[in-house]
Amino acid sequence: MRETRTPYNRRIVTLDFLGSLERSHRCGELRASDAGTTVTLMGWVNGRRDHGGLIFLDLRDRTGITQVVLDQSASAEAHAKAEAVRPEYVVAVTGTVRVRGEGLVNPRMPTGEIEVVGRELLLLNDAKTPPFSPADDTIANEEVRLKYRYIDLRREEMQKNFAIRSRVAMAVRNYLVEQGFLEIETPFMTRSTPEGARDYLVPSRVHPGHFYALPQSPQIFKQILMISGFDRYFQIARCFRDEDLRADRQPEFTQIDLEMTFPRQETVFKVVEGFLHAAFAAAGVELPAESFVQMTYDQAIAKYGIDKPDMRLPAMVDLTTELAPELREALKVDATLPVYGFTIPKAGAMSGTQKRALIDEIRKNLGDCGLDYLDVARLRTNEAFVPLAEAIAAKLTAEQIVFCGENFTTDDLAVVITPKPGTPAAWNYDKQWIPKRVGALRLELAKKFADKHGLFVQTGTAKDFRFLWVTDFPMYEWNEEAKQWDAAHHPFTSPHEEDIKSGALWSDKGSVRALAYDVVLNGTELGSGSIRIHRKDVQSEIFRTLGMSDVEAHQRFGFFLDALEYGTPPHGGIALGLDRIVMILAGASSLREVIAFPKTAKAIDLMVDAPTPVSELQLRELNLRIAHRS
Repeated sequence: MRETRTPYNRRIVTLDFLGSLERSHRCGELRASDAGTTVTLMGWVNGRRDHGGLIFLDLRDRTGITQVVLDQSASAEAHAKAEAVRPEYVVAVTGTVRVRGEGLVNPRMPTGEIEVVGRELLLLNDAKTPPFSPADDTIANEEVRLKYRYIDLRREEMQKNFAIRSRVAMAVRNYLVEQGFLEIETPFMTRSTPEGARDYLVPSRVHPGHFYALPQSPQIFKQILMISGFDRYFQIARCFRDEDLRADRQPEFTQIDLEMTFPRQETVFKVVEGFLHAAFAAAGVELPAESFVQMTYDQAIAKYGIDKPDMRLPAMVDLTTELAPELREALKVDATLPVYGFTIPKAGAMSGTQKRALIDEIRKNLGDCGLDYLDVARLRTNEAFVPLAEAIAAKLTAEQIVFCGENFTTDDLAVVITPKPGTPAAWNYDKQWIPKRVGALRLELAKKFADKHGLFVQTGTAKDFRFLWVTDFPMYEWNEEAKQWDAAHHPFTSPHEEDIKSGALWSDKGSVRALAYDVVLNGTELGSGSIRIHRKDVQSEIFRTLGMSDVEAHQRFGFFLDALEYGTPPHGGIALGLDRIVMILAGASSLREVIAFPKTAKAIDLMVDAPTPVSELQLRELNLRIAHRS
């Protein structure tokens, strides 16, 4: 007896096949000028309203939404099918475009002047009730969003984010090709090299006990491409780093990677500024033609207390000379260490109770390090300190006027931080620890009072974006745990020639400057690069200054050291985070909003449930076994 198969989902709804039907338009394209046109639309049902003889469907694809009307008197069959439709069903509609009646126009929708009167409706697939609706503007539970990412990505906000990402990537690629760069891919499976984070390792089946590493960056390969004569390379490269995650960090990410021969720093800057102008233009933002601001690392620390300054906020002010020795003694301020102040615009209006609570919060934030809050308002209550209070206010006001221009107001929060007697001049070998600590406080208070000052609000114009280059980074940083100097950037970064010639490279590592640079936007490091070491003698010497023997250096980098002996041209480059650029352009708060399938803060992909254990057979093939820690 022949088996009779029940059609798929017959008890719920009879589904149709697409057949030879093709869509004529996308859901966000129709306008009043299309009235009278016969169209075929396909997409998801965003919403359904049943008015008896009339059923309205909002049909959605990534371009937008069109309202479809199914009239029982005009097309009974299509209306009957529409009765079974629910949100997220996939349907195709053929009908006629008409202008909506008077008073029925929806000004909030680009297609709000028209609707499609459907005469044929195909139900291409049904849908379970989703855990959340793509029609919702926000979904509170991020874990649910990530588990059902395919539904989350249907939301209008997410569709816009990835449209921006696509346009930005294409604009960068086109610009670099026009500038004579070649797009060249580098390996995903390579050898483990020190890059500043832990590697993701891939065991080799063919070579038991040996491992590949996923690249943290294409650093050595792009340098070898310069040795190979390609002159100008770029790649929109996938990179992998096993490190602790946060809102602007993912274990796998994408960077705009480039390298060129015979460059000066300014050569790299010009190329990067060029493709950033192109990228932002692709997202609808025209950046001003002027070159980005430049400052050295030491200047950034002195003015902002951080190597990635957010220039949307007023700079810090050095008040050291305002506190004469006798004033320092009277106020119990260290005799020699610096004093810094800053203002938070429009955040000064608060009650006495609020101000006392804020002072307590600031002191708690500073902790036991020896720094303290100096209450300038209280200084004015003592005749002996009034001139000091006025001098401090004048200097802070001058910085505010420079920052705000004609928008200057006096309703600002002034914060002055002083070191107590006996405060250490250096902390963990860092002589700049005081401005760094004050700079961190500046950012914390700026976030706290963001609603008052409004400086972080995006207006959709070039004024939202404050770019700068930070140069002359320290070549080394002290590793207190290992009691040694580590490369602050990476060990292939060239020191300043002057610091090699002067002997500081060996005698005073803490003073050596690297030919390294960062491009910073609104307090976020977009990218980092350097002029590289192109001579084997200098590269070998750098390895030695990092405590690496010649034998160890050859074991780890022999192939690269060998390549340097075959006519290596001077070269340099940079890598910028594509994800971070798009995150800022989209106004998103996390990289997870602009990476299609991201990981959680615990490095878990909730949608596919990865990572997962593997079978014993797979482990045996790789000559591995799991050893559980006691």
